[in-house]
Amino acid sequence: MKVILDQDKCVASGQCVVAADDVFDQDDDGIAVLLDPTPSSDRADDVEQAAAVCPALAIRILG
Repeated sequence: MKVILDQDKCVASGQCVVAADDVFDQDDDGIAVLLDPTPSSDRADDVEQAAAVCPALAIRILG
């Protein structure tokens, strides 16, 4: 699994951090930061949830 985050689309909702806090964080302005672009397969459900709840659709999952 590879995760791609488009920070330019991010609206700083923080939903990705709530869903997968070991994969996503937020900077001082609330913009999402990708901590792990290739999370292990046991994190797949959480990462997929993060992508699903992102109001800006800023997260893409490949593979």
